Amino acid sequence: MINRFYDIEDGKIRYDGININKIKKNDLRHSLGIVLQDTNLFTGTVMDNLRFGRLDATDAEIIDAATKVGADGFIMLLPQGYQTVLSGDGSGLSQGQRQLLSIARAAVANPPVMILDEATASIDTRTEAIVQKGMDKLMEGRTVFVIAHRLSTVRNSNAIIVLDQGQIIERGTHESLIAEKGKYYQLYTGAFELE
Repeated sequence: MINRFYDIEDGKIRYDGININKIKKNDLRHSLGIVLQDTNLFTGTVMDNLRFGRLDATDAEIIDAATKVGADGFIMLLPQGYQTVLSGDGSGLSQGQRQLLSIARAAVANPPVMILDEATASIDTRTEAIVQKGMDKLMEGRTVFVIAHRLSTVRNSNAIIVLDQGQIIERGTHESLIAEKGKYYQLYTGAFELE
């Protein structure tokens, strides 16, 4: 809804104090970056795939963004580095490598607001640590909405909102929610009480 892929029928969503219905969809969408659980890569070079984040980005800006989020290391190990041609959806890469490219593409776009929607859900926990470092770099200095079931992804957030069947049931920092010993605590620690 924030991107206006769906317009709301009732209520308002304000973006920087402005009702999103008053913002041109194109302008709104250019100010938001999205990293999804499922990555979308295209047949073309790694450089081309990253440039899709911002079509007028220079090679230096792309390399800088990839380096910042930790993708440069594995890219440089590819046969032709940034000029390595990916086929299809990057089938020759691991899921973690594809996700790092998706994060690097978002870093190239450099929007003021990011939406990370289950960005670590489809990778193993060892790879998650590498991807998490990239996401941490991507989040610096911007507003970020993190949608996650893996709570390690949201631990460092300024505000965590716990939803249950579409309703906000808890809100706070990681530390305050742990101290409350409510639903977040149960989810984070696995300490479910028998009812």
